[in-house]
Amino acid sequence: MAFGEAHVPAAAAVETDATIEGLIRQFEARAQVDDAGNEFWFARDLQGLFDYAKWDNFLAVIARAKEACEKAGRNCDDHFADVGKMISLGKGAEREVEDFILSRYASFLIAQNADGRKRPVAFAQTYFAIQTRRQEIADQEAQEYVPLSEDERRVLLRDEIKTHNKHLASAAKNAGVSGHMDFAIFQTEGYKGLYGGLDVPGIRRRKSLKASQSILDHMGSTELAANLFRATQTEEKLRREGIQGKLAANRAHHEVGAKVRQTIADLGGQMPEHLPAAEDVKKVGRRLQKAIRNTTKRID
Repeated sequence: MAFGEAHVPAAAAVETDATIEGLIRQFEARAQVDDAGNEFWFARDLQGLFDYAKWDNFLAVIARAKEACEKAGRNCDDHFADVGKMISLGKGAEREVEDFILSRYASFLIAQNADGRKRPVAFAQTYFAIQTRRQEIADQEAQEYVPLSEDERRVLLRDEIKTHNKHLASAAKNAGVSGHMDFAIFQTEGYKGLYGGLDVPGIRRRKSLKASQSILDHMGSTELAANLFRATQTEEKLRREGIQGKLAANRAHHEVGAKVRQTIADLGGQMPEHLPAAEDVKKVGRRLQKAIRNTTKRID
């Protein structure tokens, strides 16, 4: 656990609100966060929160918590860090006192080894148990997270484009683009903006695709994502600006495509016309579905 360098002043008097809501506020108000985003508490603050009047008595609880930490096979240094804290003695005088920086797990162990007859301690036992379990679940989910494969991303993005192309067609129709030929011209302008002047036949030639092959079905996930952004942003622009007229709609689509292209260039990405053609996404989808069915049969 990486603790920050900054120390906080000695804790102020603890609130006397003993309701559950009040206790939650008190515990969360004393929580600190280090430079790595880890939550921790100062032992002197927990002493007051746990209703221990004497530091020596609380030190005994900390010692038992450290012992429990070691028995659990964890490194105490990762959860209990010795620090000094300056306290005011009045008239400008200060004195350094012993303190500890405690991880959430250390705080949980201290609560478990403190006097459970004290209401704040009984509350803390539940509070830190819940917080610790939440973190364990989050850590486990992070470890078990498996990113989507290229095939899975392609299938999902291709489906998204199908949906958003319908929305784009609706927005274009509202702007005055009517008929199959007009919409084909409208789409071409978007591709020209994104592909540096290339129309659909030009993109096919660049990628060695046949006239019967859909360029969208042979795009990798990066290229599909760029086209999805083009489609969604053009739809938004047409609706937001209330654009009317075929020429104005075509111009807007071309402008959005060119902006997406410029963004790719600014980020140092590869221009979409230079990206290689990928396997037909319909075949990829069928292969993924077959794999899912086979997995399901094995489970059954």
